[in-house]
This record gives sequence, C-alpha cells and structure tokens, in this order.
Amino acid sequence: MSDVSTTGHWDQFMEGIWRQNPVFVMVLGMCPTLAVTVSAVNAISMGVATTFVLACSCLLVSMMRNVVPKEVRIATYIVIIATFVTAVDYIIQAISLALYDALGAFIQLIVVNCIILGRAEAHASKNRPAVATYNALGMGVGFTIGLLALGSVREVLGAGTLFGVSLFGANFQPWVIMVLPPGGFFVLGAWLLFFAWHARRKERQLREAGQHA
Repeated sequence: MSDVSTTGHWDQFMEGIWRQNPVFVMVLGMCPTLAVTVSAVNAISMGVATTFVLACSCLLVSMMRNVVPKEVRIATYIVIIATFVTAVDYIIQAISLALYDALGAFIQLIVVNCIILGRAEAHASKNRPAVATYNALGMGVGFTIGLLALGSVREVLGAGTLFGVSLFGANFQPWVIMVLPPGGFFVLGAWLLFFAWHARRKERQLREAGQHA
C-alpha cells in the first residue's frame, strides 16, 4: 500500500513539471511569465512565491472541501488565496525591498493567477489533502522552471549576466530587446516551439516503434 501511495504522489507531483507544465504545455499565467522574467533572480522569486501560495491554498481548500457550500466555493477560494498572497507580500518586503520593487504589482496579482484558482477548483476541491498538495507542489515547481527558463535566457542575452554574475566581460553588447516586453514574447515563442518539436518527435518515435513491433 505504501509503494502504491508513493507512486501515486510522485505521479501527481510530476504532472505539473512535465506532462501538464503550466507555462510550456497549458500556457497559463502568461502575465507574470512575460513581465517578471527579465532576470533569473526575479523568475525564481516569483516562482517560489507562487508555489508557496499554490501549495498552501490547495491544502486548505482540500481540507475544507466537504465544509464549504458549493454556492460560495469560488469566493471562499479567493479569500484563502488572498490570505496567503498577503503573507507572501509581507515576507518579500521583509527580505528585500529591491526584489519587492522589481516584482511590483505582480506579487498581489498572484491572487488572480489562473493556475492557482484552477488547481483549487479542478483538483484540490475533489481530492484528499496529500494528493492535492503533491499536485500543487508539482505545478508550482513546473511554473518556477518555466519562469527560470525564460528569465535565464533573457538575462544572459539582455545583460550578459546570470544571477548577476558577468559571463562575457565588458566588451559584450547586450541585446536590449531581451529585457523589453517583445523579448519575453520572442523567448517564450522559442521555448514553445522547442517543446512542440520535442512532442512531435516523441510521437513519431512511438509510431515508428509500433510499426516495427
């Protein structure tokens, strides 16, 4: 029973990281994805903040799933999410005002992030706390990976640094467009194209393997 439970939890966790990645598969949460990923630090910070809110809110929603009336479930979910977002807002202010200023209003906008509300409504409200938490953590980690993938590319090309460390020396000419809004769309499009190519390549390999079998 323990092995089956562990396998099930692992599958729930991995769903958000790869099979249903919020950024590269479901293409959700595009507002913070494009806005804050001008650097790897900003990307990780927003990803960790979102993961915390996602995991805590889904755990509480799952625990209350048999108590909250259906008529007020969405309002209840929003209040729960807003409570954890407020906590994250104060925590980031206490840790670093510079980071808080860099993330700006997008910290508060975690409240309306469709990834979090969607997980609460579609998954947490229908599953046990452990399952809901593992799934939420996977979605949060997948979202963080997506943000980091964009933030790293944009920082390297747009500033010549990674996590603030210079990579190419003083003679590097930054691609300024990468730290501007169009750069976010270009990098996101390139990543989506890569994942689409990978998915089609895998389908073709499976089809060829089936034919040979």
